[in-house]
Amino acid sequence: MHKTNPASIIETTIDFVKQTLANAEGGHDWFHIERVYKNALHINKEEKANHLIVALGALLHDIADYKFHNGDESVGPAVARKFLSQLQVDEKVISHVEKIIMNISFKGGNIEKDFHSLELDVVQDADRLDALGAIGIARTFNYGGFKGRALYDPAITPKLQMSKEEYKNSTAPTINHFYEKLLLLKDRMNTPTGRKMADERHVFMENFLSQFYAEWNGEK
Repeated sequence: MHKTNPASIIETTIDFVKQTLANAEGGHDWFHIERVYKNALHINKEEKANHLIVALGALLHDIADYKFHNGDESVGPAVARKFLSQLQVDEKVISHVEKIIMNISFKGGNIEKDFHSLELDVVQDADRLDALGAIGIARTFNYGGFKGRALYDPAITPKLQMSKEEYKNSTAPTINHFYEKLLLLKDRMNTPTGRKMADERHVFMENFLSQFYAEWNGEK
């Protein structure tokens, strides 16, 4: 199959991702991808990064998330490369998309990226935005339920400094994840547009937590 037109490549990729993630966990399904894709396009109106690479990076960033493949981080890039190669996409574009997938994830927040590009900055911000605000809260509890985690346990305090492996293997209550990841994202955004959007969603999460603790303690 030969797809040289960027719009056609993107359209074919959308169809592929929809089919591949048809039965995915609710926080990492096609609708997550679609939101990240829309966020990325919105941010890129200001950043002016390569449109095709941003689009493909956003659409394929979770095509095989390591959390659902026994922690194997090589599956996603390999699936993306195979698919894009079948479309005869330019090798430079394929390699760039692979690197975006390899470097986009949070993984405890203390891992230095070994690749940098404006396209990665845009897609990473777009993905992180979907972990914030109302959607971020919904996804966090959805994933916690999927993994059978407690909502909250006051006796289990959040671990703010975790290695990559500790983060990947954590079984802490869902509320802890706010402190271990979600509330940290605001200050780790890459682009001005991403930072502005993150600030608004961060405030929403802080208000949610205040209400949560008040209800937990029977104060409201």
